[in-house]
Amino acid sequence: MIIVLLGPPGSGKGTQAKLLADKLGLPHVSLGDMLREEVRKENEIGLRAKEFIDAGKLAPNEITIELTRQRLSQPDCQAGCILDGFPRSAIQAEAFDKMLKNMGRELGKLIYFQIDEDKVVERLTGRRSCKVCGAVFHIKFNPPKTEGKCNLCGGELYQRKDDVESAIRTRFEVYAEETKPLIERYKEVNKLVALDASGAIQDVFSKLVKHAEDKG
Repeated sequence: MIIVLLGPPGSGKGTQAKLLADKLGLPHVSLGDMLREEVRKENEIGLRAKEFIDAGKLAPNEITIELTRQRLSQPDCQAGCILDGFPRSAIQAEAFDKMLKNMGRELGKLIYFQIDEDKVVERLTGRRSCKVCGAVFHIKFNPPKTEGKCNLCGGELYQRKDDVESAIRTRFEVYAEETKPLIERYKEVNKLVALDASGAIQDVFSKLVKHAEDKG
């Protein structure tokens, strides 16, 4: 069972992917997490990816395709996974289809998180991440108990460079442009399911589980 969650930055797909992975007992494979890990390592891939991430742009296809191929080849993904953030362009989708075919595997469905741009801006400009453990908070929707401090470890909270409004709107525009043909591609082969992602976390999750478990 390979389920892809697709949606713009701030649509909540990362949070929902973790919840769904726990519910179904499958690994959560996040392209964003993989890219940030490469950036943290400061290796060749990470340094290249950082330039694009800091500018609010998508990482190059050759990087995202190779990272995904390596991850899906690992033993814990053999029974399936919840794939978050890949594919997100026609080129990546074509590579993904070939990748799965070569592995003798098949996409179960692609669940598309629909949300408007202003809602995304509101969500992401208020997001704060812990420098120590990576926990994420929101100054309005999920504020820390002590301002600027992580509830879990006491680490300092910070705003990611790509969570300022100008970078968010750039990412949203780039995302919408690149994913439109991708949405049409999976709609044509009856693999696409649209999900309203503007509600509360638990409400969205309840709808997500129904879509994920629907065998139709």
